[in-house]
Amino acid sequence: MKSKTQLVLPPEWDEHQFVQLTWPHENTDWVDMLTEVNTCFTSIAKAILKHEKLLIVTPNIENIKIFFSPEELLKITFAQMPTNDTWARDHGGITVLENGHPVIYDFTFNGWGMKFAANHDNQITKKLFENGVFGENVHYKNCLDFVLEGGSIESDGEGTLLTTSECLLSPNRNNKTKEEIEKRLKELFGLKQVLWLNHGYLAGDDTDSHIDTLARLCSIDTIAYVKCDDENDEHFEELRKMELELQNFQTSNSTNFKLIPLPMADMVMENKERLPATYANFLIINGAVLLPTYNSPKDELARQQLQKAFPDREIVGIDCIPLIKQHGSLHCVTMQYV
Repeated sequence: MKSKTQLVLPPEWDEHQFVQLTWPHENTDWVDMLTEVNTCFTSIAKAILKHEKLLIVTPNIENIKIFFSPEELLKITFAQMPTNDTWARDHGGITVLENGHPVIYDFTFNGWGMKFAANHDNQITKKLFENGVFGENVHYKNCLDFVLEGGSIESDGEGTLLTTSECLLSPNRNNKTKEEIEKRLKELFGLKQVLWLNHGYLAGDDTDSHIDTLARLCSIDTIAYVKCDDENDEHFEELRKMELELQNFQTSNSTNFKLIPLPMADMVMENKERLPATYANFLIINGAVLLPTYNSPKDELARQQLQKAFPDREIVGIDCIPLIKQHGSLHCVTMQYV
């Protein structure tokens, strides 16, 4: 009798092999602010390189090498291929441990419900595998019959998944019922429970309320989340309802989560439109946490709050004003592989 495969969706705080960045270029929406966004991406890359290796996907390797020292280049793997955009969190592969061995699950990325072109980005993960980027001992799994973005799910590595109904139940993604989606997630990732947030959003967000903009698992019993204290802010009521939902969630061990509120980022406007600035869009790397900052006094409060969630890791602020101008932030442009 064939034994059942043990499946684990690793949490972000597990040790990484490397992090992926898909670099901006002149044929993306970044064309009018390429110098500005290159500076931001370089800051993120250099912060990662202090702790772990880096994979950079780009149509033109030579354009990117100039940003790094010879020592830094030794820790970077470059993969040259066409790309539509830069949101590696959502077009990147998702690492799953099958009986302890890493497998890269390749889901369909359809531009957040067919809002944007993704014909090149949707092929990146398979091309990386075919080019041997993930290594000999890592396998590939075709999951292209299912639309799923990395920014829409959070795992504790113990069988709990945190997500939002607004995103995963979007008809332009899989057009399935909540029960069907949950069943598929449990089969794919070996889950015990799926925690669904039905409230919470950010103005200007293209992702239909990705969980990584709102609430993040920091350990098996800790969630950091966006809290709005301004009753006149349009987000106040929805984020209050989200907080109540979080207070009612329980861990895999049937205990309440420790909740750490992150401040609602100060309003960032561009062309009279509010942008989805959020401190929840941080990246956990080996030995540190990279925190998006927005040239605001609240940046330091966010750092202090996040330090409570990660007392043993350095909290490193990265100016993400350039990223937020394209409606994303730090976590959105990265994907870790364990």
